[in-house]
Amino acid sequence: MAFTRFTDLSGPAVTGLSPDTVAVLPVGAIEQHGPHLPVATDYFMAEAVADGAARAAGADCEITLLPGLAYAKSDEHAWSAGTLWLSASTLFAVLDDLGRSLAAGPVRRLAFLNAHGGNSALLAVALRELRVKYGLSTFLLHASLPADQGGTSPAGELGLGVHGGLKETAAMLHLHPDLVDMGLARRSVPEHLTAYEHIGFGKRVSFGWTSDDFGTGNGVIGDPTGATAELGRKLVETAVADAAAALRECARFSPAP
Repeated sequence: MAFTRFTDLSGPAVTGLSPDTVAVLPVGAIEQHGPHLPVATDYFMAEAVADGAARAAGADCEITLLPGLAYAKSDEHAWSAGTLWLSASTLFAVLDDLGRSLAAGPVRRLAFLNAHGGNSALLAVALRELRVKYGLSTFLLHASLPADQGGTSPAGELGLGVHGGLKETAAMLHLHPDLVDMGLARRSVPEHLTAYEHIGFGKRVSFGWTSDDFGTGNGVIGDPTGATAELGRKLVETAVADAAAALRECARFSPAP
């Protein structure tokens, strides 16, 4: 059992990998996260969780960590300077090319470790496409599932903390405290959305949105003001442990009995 960084391997060493090796691809984003967080917040989170989980799972199965994707589908933040995003068609083409390239070698298991909610739907479509076209066993893991996709949001955020709020800010205070300016953190929860019974984050009816739709004025959708490095440490450690457990299953998963 082993953990490897794909970039450290030679061509012959890649050829020697087991078909049951899980190739882990961190997928983040470069996008505005309000005035208090860096634009690479999602990329940092994807890399940290993928690296920690791959190392932990590598004690029990074969894991190779691919270099991460920093640029992804962030058009919901395209209004803001600092957002560097790919169109859905471009990102899908990149994922297809990577799947084709990986399938040219022995590895037959690919897991996306995603840390940006705007990527989720497209990554889910890519799972089946890469399965059908290249015969890969494909998986989608999340560093943290956002509230608008069934994840949880702290009570103070009323289930509306999906961007730049408590959890992301806490995680960054743990991972890169030098890049966080809590003096600029402001509560920016779109509380008016609670008046809708059927439409909303985590409700029966979802809706298309951009991060400047909510009237918060700063691109944040949540409440970062109570974030601490200790909370961030707990969140990141839990994310790593959960992802590692999932990767162990990815290494042996088969849909057939």
